[in-house]
Amino acid sequence: MAETVPAADGGATPGRPSRAAAFFPAQAGRFDDPAMREQIDALVAWVQERFREDLARRPSKHVYVDTLPPEAVARIDRLRGGAEIVGRIERHFGSGWAVSPMPNTDELYLSHYNKDRGGDQGLFDRHYDGNLRFLPASAVVRALIYLQSDATYTVVFAGSGLAKAFGSHEFGLLDFHRELHWVEGEFNPSDRQRILLKCNYLVTPRDTPVWTALVRGANTAVFYVVKAAMEYSKSPRTPAQAVVGFFCNVFRRLNIVHPLVPFAFVGAVLAALALGIHRLAG
Repeated sequence: MAETVPAADGGATPGRPSRAAAFFPAQAGRFDDPAMREQIDALVAWVQERFREDLARRPSKHVYVDTLPPEAVARIDRLRGGAEIVGRIERHFGSGWAVSPMPNTDELYLSHYNKDRGGDQGLFDRHYDGNLRFLPASAVVRALIYLQSDATYTVVFAGSGLAKAFGSHEFGLLDFHRELHWVEGEFNPSDRQRILLKCNYLVTPRDTPVWTALVRGANTAVFYVVKAAMEYSKSPRTPAQAVVGFFCNVFRRLNIVHPLVPFAFVGAVLAALALGIHRLAG
């Protein structure tokens, strides 16, 4: 039923928090419960009605779940909070770790395969979703819940040695910061529109409220900044959008080298600008 791979070397022992970064190996599964599938189908019908125009055009569209109507959020809660997903994460890390949802970062994703050098091209090229994998004793696990999808695109999880073409009622779990992955396929307008949920779960050692708050704050801040830049520059139509899209793709490639390289790059640019302003002022 589910496709899984063993944990990579260097991961924390389940149930035993470690200062080392705990790698969560990618997994694939599906919702077999008829009641859960009914919830998914009802949600798809609602999305198709509510976002009819967005589904008919490109590029992709992200909508934060907490901005949706309460009835839609209630259906999503049954999926993202269920044992199929949360239980898998808890079983992997064990009782010494706390798994806490990050609902303010969860998104409804209307996906159109898109490579036009804009900010969202990184959703399909080789990339890490996050750039905080240097933080110790923490992880963020992302759930990709495929509400509707033709299995015509393959998601390759390189770090875990897993490749999967996801169909409707299926889901994938991956390490947000540490799983190098990409999408293989070609856009076909006759395919069924891919409608996904992207839901995130913070994992930290139990009974570490200060550390958990710090890690949650860092993840949330970086998430919103990166997402805003990607959304602004997707399918760029203005010079400013093209520039932001260019840097989104540059930072994505630098992040593959090392997560601190993008921060160093930004620091060097700011230092150069400050020096230039100082010289002009002098």
